[in-house]
Amino acid sequence: MNALFDQLLTTLIALWWPFCRTLAMFSMAPILGDNMVPVTIRVLLSAVLAFVMLPITQGGALIDPLSLHGVVATLEQVLIGFAIGLAFHLAMSVVTVLGHLISSQMGLMMAMLNDPMSGASSDVVSGLLYMLCILVFFAIDGHLVLAGVLGESFRAWPVGSGIQLLALNLVALNVAWVLSAAVLLALPVVFSALVVQMGFGFLNRVAPSFNLFSLGFSLVTLFGLLMLAQIVRLVPDHYIRLTHKVLQMLRQAMGS
Repeated sequence: MNALFDQLLTTLIALWWPFCRTLAMFSMAPILGDNMVPVTIRVLLSAVLAFVMLPITQGGALIDPLSLHGVVATLEQVLIGFAIGLAFHLAMSVVTVLGHLISSQMGLMMAMLNDPMSGASSDVVSGLLYMLCILVFFAIDGHLVLAGVLGESFRAWPVGSGIQLLALNLVALNVAWVLSAAVLLALPVVFSALVVQMGFGFLNRVAPSFNLFSLGFSLVTLFGLLMLAQIVRLVPDHYIRLTHKVLQMLRQAMGS
């Protein structure tokens, strides 16, 4: 009986390390980390993946979770999980920032809605692009990619091996391309809105009695919708390309 209890205790300790890393990753990952996914679902998924990752993390069973070394190892798993989830969240953040830029240029920022996915107020364009990327995420088996990256992370960063600061620094420095990628995608809408507003400015100087600025809002919105119809067709390809960039970044971090 004591041997069975010791074996069960060893198995539970071995499950603790992948559970912490997986739950931290799901808390930061796109879609799965949103408020629309209950915490109980994330905990159950983390427990299931912890059982799946058990053959890879057997070495962590030698660490006592209640000791000081165990507390440091737990914080290490949480930090690594946060870094992996944040890396995939960057690609989704590009689309969200793109929606905010387009809405601000089209004059739709006044129509703010309560977004149940993020728990904050969001505009209509950002919600539309976000739902489109959710479909693309599951179409390219993004949830399976997350599980694969998690398994490779246990081989690259075993439990108790310490935190690779250079790898985490690589993930942090790549936050800069989120804004640049969103601005590049939003340039057609920004340029079309600028052309329309400059044209109405020149016409208003020529014929000020016409009061052309009263038509400016509707025409800017119309041109913005036309450009948005062209951009929406390209968003899935750009999102897939950004996801590949994230995977390359993670491979480089794990290789270092």
